[in-house]
Amino acid sequence: MFITLKLKCKRLHKPKKSETKVARFKAVITDYIGTLVNANYYNMEASQRTLYKALTDMGFEIGLPEFLEAYAQSHGKYRAVRYEQFREVTNTVWICEALNSLGCTVNQEDSRIKTALNVFFEQYLESLELRPYAKKLLGRIKEQYKLGLVTNFTYAPVIYASLRNLGINQFFNAVVVSEENGWRKPHTRIFHDTIEKLQVNAEEAIFIGDSPLEDIKGAQAAGLRTVFVASQFYSLKNLNESGQKPDFVASGLEEIYRNFYEIINGLKPRKSFNG
Repeated sequence: MFITLKLKCKRLHKPKKSETKVARFKAVITDYIGTLVNANYYNMEASQRTLYKALTDMGFEIGLPEFLEAYAQSHGKYRAVRYEQFREVTNTVWICEALNSLGCTVNQEDSRIKTALNVFFEQYLESLELRPYAKKLLGRIKEQYKLGLVTNFTYAPVIYASLRNLGINQFFNAVVVSEENGWRKPHTRIFHDTIEKLQVNAEEAIFIGDSPLEDIKGAQAAGLRTVFVASQFYSLKNLNESGQKPDFVASGLEEIYRNFYEIINGLKPRKSFNG
């Protein structure tokens, strides 16, 4: 009788353990450039010359050497803001500053600047190609989870155009671009804003990215589980050298696609910061 009563007490105690159980995953968020797409045959110097031609075609009277120097100085100035403070600055800011330093009178609302930027990014946009298994992976994720995208990019129209061109815009419940958000990865604000758009908590989301610092470090600091995928920009060696420890490491998207449910089931959601 004593033994039977003891066993019953243990059974009655089990439901209490379930009360501390954390929520299941509800969303997957991915990076874009590098993680889902490759950038091929893009040349920054050639694009700057293309930008110069677009500006002169619209009436700006500037010399090429002077413009390239002014552009480099302005770009370098705001690069420090972007990579040290993680505040995003759009291209229009440093282009306008470069032109004004050369005696032109222009502001960010000038339609000629936006037209020139579209020309500037034309080659880059054309260079973006889906990585193998990217579309299949997005389809698999979308079957059961909300899907978000977070990317650092200084001109949001390029991202939206690329998503449409590659036929994957329909997969995403939320797309957050740093130019529109104002913050860059790895700042936690851009991750928190994304999960808010997805209407999930941080402990209910997984982030897939290729940058050890911007993606893995940033997402973990925001409370998300992380999956690193090697890319044309970041190798497994780069990850090891960074010292970051993602929850799962993949050599490519095919590995994530073929083992997606095993990966998800192997990740334990983080406990809520709310207790």
